[in-house]
Parts: sequence; structure tokens; C-alpha cells
Amino acid sequence: MSSLSRELVFLILQFLDEEKFKETVHKLEQESAFFFNMKYFEDEVHNGNWEEVEKYLSGFTKVDDNRYSMKIFFEIRKQKYLEALDKNDRPKAVEILAKDLKVFASFNEQLFKEITQLLTLDNFRENEQLSKYGDTKSARAIMLVELKKLIEANPLFRDKLLFPNLKNSRLRTLINQSLNWQHQLCKSPKPNPDIKTLFVDHSCGQQNGARAPSPANNPLLGGAVPKPGGFPHLGGHVPFQPIASPVPTPLAGWMSNPPPGTHPSVSGGPIGLGGPSMPASLKHPRAPPTNHSVDFLSVDSDHVSKRSRPLGISDEVTVPMNVFPVSFPGHAHSQTFNAPDDLPKTVARTLNQGSSPMSMDFHPMQQTLLLVGTNVGDIGLWEVGSRERLVQRNFKVWDLSACSMPLQAGLAKDSGVSVNRVIWSPDGTLFGVAYSRHLVQIYSYHGNNDVRQHLEIDAHVGGVNDLAFSHPNKQLSVITCGDDKLIKVWDATNGTKQFTFEGHEAPVYSICPHHKESIQFIFSTALDGKIKAWLYDNLGSRVDYDAPGRWCTTMAYSADGTRLFSCGTSKEGESHIVEWNESEGAVKRTYQGFRKRSLGVVQFDTTKNKFLAAGDDFSIKFWDMDNTQLLTSIEADGGLPASPRIRFNKDGTLLAVSANENGIRILANNDGVRLLRTTENLAFDASRASESTKPMVSQIAAAGASSAGLSDRVGSVVGISAMNGDTRNLVDVKPRITEEINDKSKILKLSEINEPSQCRSLKLPENLRANKISRLIYTNSGNAILALASNAIHLLWKWQRSDRNSSGKATAIVSPQLWQPSSGILMTNDVTDSNPEEAVPCFALSKNDSYVMSASGGKISLFNMMTFKTMTTFMPPPPAATFLAFHPQDNNIIAIGMDDSSIQIYNVRVDEVKSKLKGHSKRITGLAFSHVLNSLVSSGADAQLCVWNSDGWEKQKSRFLQLPSGISPGQQSETRVQFHQDQIHFLVVHETQLAIYETTKLECVKQWVPRETAAPISHATFSCDSQLVYASFLDATVRIFTATHLHLRCLIKPSAYLPSNVSNSNVHPLVIAAHPQESNQFALGLSDGSVHVIEPLESEGRWGVPQPVENGSGNSVPTTPLGGASASDQAQR
Repeated sequence: MSSLSRELVFLILQFLDEEKFKETVHKLEQESAFFFNMKYFEDEVHNGNWEEVEKYLSGFTKVDDNRYSMKIFFEIRKQKYLEALDKNDRPKAVEILAKDLKVFASFNEQLFKEITQLLTLDNFRENEQLSKYGDTKSARAIMLVELKKLIEANPLFRDKLLFPNLKNSRLRTLINQSLNWQHQLCKSPKPNPDIKTLFVDHSCGQQNGARAPSPANNPLLGGAVPKPGGFPHLGGHVPFQPIASPVPTPLAGWMSNPPPGTHPSVSGGPIGLGGPSMPASLKHPRAPPTNHSVDFLSVDSDHVSKRSRPLGISDEVTVPMNVFPVSFPGHAHSQTFNAPDDLPKTVARTLNQGSSPMSMDFHPMQQTLLLVGTNVGDIGLWEVGSRERLVQRNFKVWDLSACSMPLQAGLAKDSGVSVNRVIWSPDGTLFGVAYSRHLVQIYSYHGNNDVRQHLEIDAHVGGVNDLAFSHPNKQLSVITCGDDKLIKVWDATNGTKQFTFEGHEAPVYSICPHHKESIQFIFSTALDGKIKAWLYDNLGSRVDYDAPGRWCTTMAYSADGTRLFSCGTSKEGESHIVEWNESEGAVKRTYQGFRKRSLGVVQFDTTKNKFLAAGDDFSIKFWDMDNTQLLTSIEADGGLPASPRIRFNKDGTLLAVSANENGIRILANNDGVRLLRTTENLAFDASRASESTKPMVSQIAAAGASSAGLSDRVGSVVGISAMNGDTRNLVDVKPRITEEINDKSKILKLSEINEPSQCRSLKLPENLRANKISRLIYTNSGNAILALASNAIHLLWKWQRSDRNSSGKATAIVSPQLWQPSSGILMTNDVTDSNPEEAVPCFALSKNDSYVMSASGGKISLFNMMTFKTMTTFMPPPPAATFLAFHPQDNNIIAIGMDDSSIQIYNVRVDEVKSKLKGHSKRITGLAFSHVLNSLVSSGADAQLCVWNSDGWEKQKSRFLQLPSGISPGQQSETRVQFHQDQIHFLVVHETQLAIYETTKLECVKQWVPRETAAPISHATFSCDSQLVYASFLDATVRIFTATHLHLRCLIKPSAYLPSNVSNSNVHPLVIAAHPQESNQFALGLSDGSVHVIEPLESEGRWGVPQPVENGSGNSVPTTPLGGASASDQAQR
């Protein structure tokens, strides 16, 4: 193929890409073999589209072309084979082996044998060479790095990896130049010819209805001649002249039943091609026919190729005509897009809010002032320039008596609440907070840290999902929407309800008030994907459209109010950002670049009338509003949740991003960095005058001061650094604080732990909203933690091998990944129609960590832990399962405790209940097998213990707990049981006591009872070696006992692992789990939905020493120490 023909292919590729003929583009790339699109290749590999990967490669090389090609195909087919094995799809693996990998046997027979032997392993990671194989996503990413090196080194790909540097729409430009040339050759050229075909040469002899040319613009008639190489301005010359007509109201295209004459129309004006409404005209203004100075759609500046022509016409003369519109700069996708410098990309500040940020908003005037709402109902106000938290408020109902009875009853039962939205009023004098329980609170802001209560509104039944301010009728109003499917408008001054909009058939997820000219309206979206629009009247919705994804969708206008966007995520995790054509109520463009299955609901924001941003795939992604392709993505130094929350300030110079471990990253562009420095310098100058009157920081620290300002600005830094064993970056004053803290810890000998620096704790990353963690367990391998939240969703955190964590086991030193398979699905239990929060969740993990059996009030589900797929469901309620335990010798046998007080012994393989045990009078709350005694111990809400023979399932003994006087077993009381390592003794956990029982006699051999004034026990567990008992309490303390005598060994205060603002709230552990190999590590599942891993300092290696019994009394029942006391324990006693 000639050089020009080759270049023509590149022009066609560019044209197809601009016109979004995606499949055709890649087909032509493959068939022509002129350009290997590495980005497309990477996407297909990441998505696991192996057939397309090999098909695309086949256009450029074959397996046996050279050693590079052979290695490329081998790596791809090996990955495909391993993924089939990982899914336990043996038939597929055998097919790949025989069909795809067999070809390599002739080159390396030994390697082929090793690959074949993987079929014999339960888990191919047992092979030493594959032991570091992670999940599918990471394995594909690692393989891609190798593939790119091989492709770049392969001589067959030489000169095929770079696309030529073309100006946008080059093919269109050449066609326009050709048409201009043809028009110049016409014998009687006419102005504004209506050219309707490219199939034949143009001639003005055709009846095109053109008018006489303008001397000023037609160079053939003596008009102005453009400069060589250039084209004159397009001006008003387009194939079809605009026709003036009135423009409908902005909602007219959306409205199914617009009210006649109730609102004045927007002023009429000229309409562009196709008759768009005024909003569209404002977005893309056309020059009026009389204005020749506007160049909207100009052609390329390349001049016409010089050829000999008749009539002596100058080579450079052209007619002002542009039949083929040329794309704007930025629309061509063959060029590499570099992120513009005016995007905030630099991490300039890192803040710690103390609980997970759910919503953020910058002050509209003071652009370094950030408002934050969190998942435990807290609100914080930060001056991000100086890193100072000005205000911290925990959730509190201002006037409980004014609240509805359902709200009062709900708060009495469970006081947990989350912030769904925080937002400033347009002038920054008010801000609103929407909570997950009924309420909206409006604060007035008077500068600095002066925040005052203004209004409290019991707005909706259920959660208030969104909140906004608006000015209908020139009066400030608050707009809310909620789970009760309603939108309400309130007077922002006195809280009077002004409007209630009904019509949604599902909970309303978001609202977007706006105005065009004199028309005020509200867009709303619901969880069924419906978009509606409302005017401030009682005539109902004007719109009923479906949002892309049909689930959680938010809408936003560009800063100038002319362009409307929406961002949504479907239940399957597919995310969409689109721009809407308001005049038609249709999607105008859809932006590309999201993860195939987003983890959580994607949040987005707009800035500068130019950029869109969204939090997705552990990063922030940016788009140019005029370009559907991803502009760039940044990870902000890592540590972001899967779907981070984001918020620009008004000028777009700063971007707030939520991070793991309660963090907030402030990203800045160059202007933003200067703004932060200015604010920081002002704060520093203001503080210097009073600094001499303040006591030294070290003195304050030594005195144990706990002020919020000190703990935020000094203590948190010291605590985090000491916790991670790294003080290299601390300034001079901070090592002195560290030393004093260490001195204190030595005095206490870690018997009491009050500060973060005295232990290692890690809050696990989270991105899915969970009100509380109901169940928690480490996997048997010790490299992951599985949690079941009260909303029936499972959360799985996995640790990977790294330089800092060579074992790959769970640790508080390195943060794990909240893991999901590439499909993006969640392990979600079946729930009944009743509130899942009221159900009793339960789960059990198989010995090989391959399966989890789980229930949340509905049917029992069996999940594959690798793929998250539901293998089967069974036993629909009633009765509902309340506890599950695998038989120690047979994973197919499960003991299932029920809410009707029965225990069912179920065989999964044959789907049959083998036996039904009756002996309790209330629901089952605990089950534990002893493989030594062939026994099953059960506990119930009736505070009764029963021992069953696991051979014939006969009841052998039963006994009621020794409860303190005045306490009777209630329906909600939990009694848990767990066997000691000796399989003879077991631990009993009740809110009133810890006790050790001997199984054969069912006698209590040791008991610990908290004092009457102490908080109840929430949960407890043995350490993996059964030497310790970890117990959590409702006051958020954790006590660690020696298992032999239940002597208190260590007391961990909530201030040691919770931020000060959280430790003072009602957040507390609900469940506790012990690491299966590390006896001094445990994890806590909290009432705010978070999970914390806690370990002693590396320098200490263990938890304290036994102390005299504190805050409780030990039962004096004489006993032989369980399993033998350790030498250290005996010496210390």
C-alpha cells in the first residue's frame, strides 16, 4: 500500500473515532495493521475479553512469528487458564489447556506438564511459583506490564504504537477544501450553495436556490482576499439559514403536561441548526447573519495544494464555505490528553475528621472553609489553609419533645445516625445538615467558630436523602427529599412548610433546584431511576423520564447554569455521567471511562463551566465537558476509598476528597496552593502575638491536656507516627511529646491504654454505607477479615504481600483492600419485607475459606468467597436462622439455630434437615462444636445452655446461666458460646458476665461479673491460642483477660483507637474477633459501621500484665487452670 493510502487510513481512523464508530475503528486498526491501539488493548485485557484480545493481536502478529509474539500469546492464555481454575471451572480450564496452551508443548514440554498439574490442586496458589497470585484484577494488571514490554520490544510492532500528530477533523478539512476548489471552478459560482452530496462533483449549475454573492465576502467578485494559507471567517454562512421563532420555556422539552400560560416564555430569538432552544443556543452560539467577526466553526488553516488551474485564479483564493462542520479542539481522540494545569491535582492538605466523611461543601465566599458531615452524625468546620478544625459538633436532637413519635421511639431504640448531606446557603450565612433519620438541622454562621442553632425540622419519615437552598419568590427556602417519596419546601427563616410535592413511587434520592430567566423549578431523582421536575405550585410533576442506570442519580448544573449533567450508578454497579439536552429531555452525550462495575455509588461535581469530576475506582476522574473521553485520573497519593466523595470550591482551585481512615485530602492547582499559603500565613501571623502567653506544648502534653485544638494539631500527628513506628518526619517539639508518652506507658506497663501511641490500631477502609457491623470473623488463613453489616451486605478486606507485610497476613501496620471480584457484585443476603436492621444476622465460614453461609432474617445463602456468587439459597422464613455453625468434620453438615428456639441439623449436599433439636424457649444465639467430645453446645436468648451429642443429636445436659439478682433473660439478650483450644471447656458471653464452663458436667468453673455501675458486655472471644479473652463493652472499652482465671490483663480505653470526637459519642464495638494465628491481634466491628484492627506495639509484643481485678469481681470457684497457665502469668502472680 502506498504512503498516501496509508495516510488515508489514518485519516479514516480519526474520522471514525470522532464519530464514535468504536467497533469499526478497532476493526480497521486490526485489518490494516497500521496502528496498534495500546489503550484499547489494555482495556480489553483488564475486562478479560480474551477472545477479542487475541483477535485484535492477530492483525499484527501470530503465535509463531518470533519469541516475543510467542511469549505474548502464552501469557494471555496462561492468565485465562488460571482464571478458569480460580473460578473452579474445571471443564473450561481443560478446554483452554487442550485448545490454547497445547501449542506451546512442542517448545517447552516440561512447562506444559507443570501447567497441566495445576488441575490436580484445590488451589493453584499451592504451587510455589503462583503463591503470590492475588485476585483477578491485580493479576491482569501485573500481566499487562509484562505484555507492554514485550509489545514494545517486538519488531513487528515497530512504528505502529504511535498515532500521527493530526489536527482535529483533518479529513473533514480536506473535504471542505475540495468543495471550495470545485466551487471556484464553477462557471457561475453562487453564494451559500446548498451542497447535498459528495458522490459527484459540485456545480452551481444545479438548482440549489442560492442567492447572489456578497461582494464583501466573495473574492471572485472583487471582495477581500484572505491571507495565503488561511480561510475567511465562516460568519453567518451555513448551509441552512436560521429562522427566528419563539423559544419555549426551559422545561418545555421535558414536560409531558406543561401548564398553558402560567409562566411567561423566555424571550424569542434566532435558533441554530435544527431549532434548539435558547439554553442550547447559549451553550453553542451561532453568529447572526449580519455579524462577520464571529468564527464559530472555522476550517483548518492548511492551504489548498498548489495545482495548475485554468482562468488564472490564484492558488490561495477560496470561497467562504464550510459544508462539513469541523470538530472543536479536544474532540479528536487520537491525541494524548494531558491534564490541564488548572485542575486541582496536588495533595496540599491532609485532614482527619475522626469518622468517615459522607458529604462536604466549601463556603461560597470564604473558599478555604470546608463543611463536613460524617457517618456517625458529626459535623466539622475546617479552615483548610491553616489545617484548623474550627467547629466539631456531635449529633444531638435539639428538642426531642417537638419530634414525631416514630422518631422518638426509633432514637430510643437505636441512636445511630448518619449525615447524608451538608450544604451552605448561597450567601454563606446558613448551612444545612440532612440526617439519615427524619431530621434536618439548619445552623447560622457568624464567622470563625461562631456557629449557632437556627432551625430543627422533623422533615421526613425515614432518612432525609438530600437538602438544598433556593430563592423562589425572592425568599430563601430549604428543599428536602426523603425515604417517604416526598419533596418538601420550607421557609428558611421560620421553618414553615410551603410546598409538598408528591408523585415519586420510590424514595427520593436527590434534588437539584434551578432557575431560567424568571422560572424557578426543581429536578428530583428517585431510587427507581425516575427524574421529575416541579414548579413551585401544586400542579404536580412536569417531567417523567428515566435516568441512565435507573438507581442512585444526582443532577447538577454547570456554574453558569447553562448546562445540565447527571451522574448515577445502577444496582449492578454501572456508572454514568451524561449531559442532558434540556429542550428535548434527552441525553446529549455520555462520558466514558468508568470502572466496569463501580464499588459503591459514584459522586460527582462540576467546576469552571469546563470540567467534570467523579470519584471512582479508588481515584478521581476528570472530563472536559465537551469531550466524552476521560481526560485524566489521579489517585491523590493513594489511600482513597473505592468511590470517594468529592467537592470543588467555588473557583475550582481546591478539591476536597474523602480518604480512608476518616481522612480528607485537599487537592489544589497553582492558584489553590497560593490561596492555602496565604490563609496559613494569616493564621500564623495572628497566632504569634499571643504565643508568648501560652504554656509550652510539651508542658501541656505532659499534663495530659485533651483539648480538641491540641489533639488535632499535635496529638494526632504524634499518635499516628508513633503507632506506625516512624518519627523521622516530626519537628523538634514532637519527639519530646513522644518521649513523655512513652515514659507514661512504661509506668503503666500497658495495663491501661488511653492513647493511640500506646498500641497499633487501624481503621479498615470503607466505601459502602453500613449502619453497624453485626458479625465479624477472620478468615482461617489469617489474611482477610469478613464482616456482615446490618444492611445484609458482606464486606471483605484482604491484605496483600508487600515490603511492609511480607507474610500477607492481617495487620494494623498496612491497610488492606476492601475486596470485590471483577464482576462488581456484592455478597448480599436475602432479606424479608420487614426492616433488615431488626433481623438477627449470622454467618459461618468453611474451613478452607471457600464458602460462607449467611442469613439476615431471610433465606440462608451460600456464597463463593472468590467470586461472591450465590451458590444456593434455602430455608425461607419463618422460622428465620439466627446462628450458623459448620460441623468440624463435614462441611456439608450445618447446625442452624432458629428464631423459634429450635436447632436444625441440615445437610447441604442432599438439601435435607437431618434432625430438629428442641430444648430452648427463645431464639438460638450461639452454637459451638467440640470435635473431641463429639458434642454441640447451644445457647439461647433464654440464658440457657444445652449440650447435645453430635452422633445421635440427643440432649445430654442443660443449665441456666447464673444471672445477677434482678436481671431476667430478655428476648434481645445475647448468650454466646465458644470452645477453648482444649475442646473441653467453653467460654460463655452474656451482657452481665464472662464465664468458663466445663462441657461434660456443664459446670461453671470461672466467672467474671462487671460491677453494677459498669457498662454491659457486648461481645467476647478467645485469642487463637486460648490464653487470652478479648471482651468489648458498650462504653467502647476493651478488656483483655487471662483465660486461665479471667484476671484482667489490660484495659483499652476508646480514646486509644477512636478519635476524640467519636470516642465521646455513642459509637461502641458490637462484635470482636481474634486473629487465627496472631494471639495478640483482634478486630472490632463498631456500631458506626467501621472495623478496627488492634495490636500491641511491636516493642511490647503482648498485652500488658495481669492486674488486680478491676471494675468487676472474679468468682472464687476453685479450678485447675485451663490448658496450663503460661510461665509469665505464673511469675507475675
